[in-house]
Amino acid sequence: MAYWTSIYSGETWDKLLSMPDKFIGAPERRWSTMQRIKVGDIIFAYVTGISRYVAIMEVTGAPFKDDSIFGEGYPCCAPVKILLQLDLEHAVPVKQLQELSIFQTEGSNKSWPVHFRRSPVKEKEKDAQIIMRALENAAQNPVVRPIDPKKLYRKVYRTAEDVSVSIPEDENGDVEETASPESERTLSHTDIQGILLTMGQAMGLGLWVANNDKNKSFEGQHFSTFTNLRKEFPFRYDIASQRTIELIDVIWFEGNSICAAFEIEHTSSIYSGILRMADLMTMQPNIDIPLYIVAPDERQEKIVREINRPIFKQALRKPLAQICRYIPYSKLLSKFEIAREQGFLSHLTPSFLDEIAEEVDTDI
Repeated sequence: MAYWTSIYSGETWDKLLSMPDKFIGAPERRWSTMQRIKVGDIIFAYVTGISRYVAIMEVTGAPFKDDSIFGEGYPCCAPVKILLQLDLEHAVPVKQLQELSIFQTEGSNKSWPVHFRRSPVKEKEKDAQIIMRALENAAQNPVVRPIDPKKLYRKVYRTAEDVSVSIPEDENGDVEETASPESERTLSHTDIQGILLTMGQAMGLGLWVANNDKNKSFEGQHFSTFTNLRKEFPFRYDIASQRTIELIDVIWFEGNSICAAFEIEHTSSIYSGILRMADLMTMQPNIDIPLYIVAPDERQEKIVREINRPIFKQALRKPLAQICRYIPYSKLLSKFEIAREQGFLSHLTPSFLDEIAEEVDTDI
């Protein structure tokens, strides 16, 4: 038996409850994950906005595809039956379950919402037992916790049939807790470049900084003096592609392979870096580079709106929102400061980006 969490908004949870037959649903890109779900597996229902576990369900049949159940965007389905269901006012807030592994790492008080960015997500057995006991206890000893309807029914996204794409408020209602406005006001584009270069050098990675920024400095260190900074780009493309990629703000290399490329969108326009990435994907459609937009927390909505423009979804071989992720200033700065203060900066690996980067695809 395996354990999974399925993510719902207030609206989609209401829809599930209204169905005579119950199913979990997921977008096409989660089909490979859905196929791992077996009859008898346990599903925990988690409602975003209010960040609470609300039910235990059991899988009763094999996964299948049918876009008539949840709509065209969520064709991957599996039948379930509800074993235990709580009223939303009696549901279990995830933050009360501090024993969960998502709360056991450095900076987890800020990074835990990442766990709920995709659905379904597999749970460790130890975590599953904690969640199950909490739900069973809540059913036997209900505690009323009022619900804020604005959080419960906030829209994850809206789309118009033609062109415009809207931007969601945060789906968990918790990212605002990670914001650090005081620190953001003191950070500049150059500071973020310097932090990324410092972290990359500490991890022993090769570095690249945009050609037009090589003369800048961070905390008294000139960018050109970073020992791992590449003098020349290790790959050669056509002239247009080469000029585009050499202007990317920061790139990390493992050997001669790019392991992360970062564009910093510091100004209110939120556009130059996104366009540069889109240009690169257009000129080199087979290039495989992990891309990140790094920007102030309060600009999250604008970034998601811009990167989900139809031109970036329909004109590229693969939608830019599926290739690129967003890193808030607060999460990057928190990771950097904690790692440096506690002396484990050199023990990080690029995989830590998975903890702090957020999905920007509104179709997830």
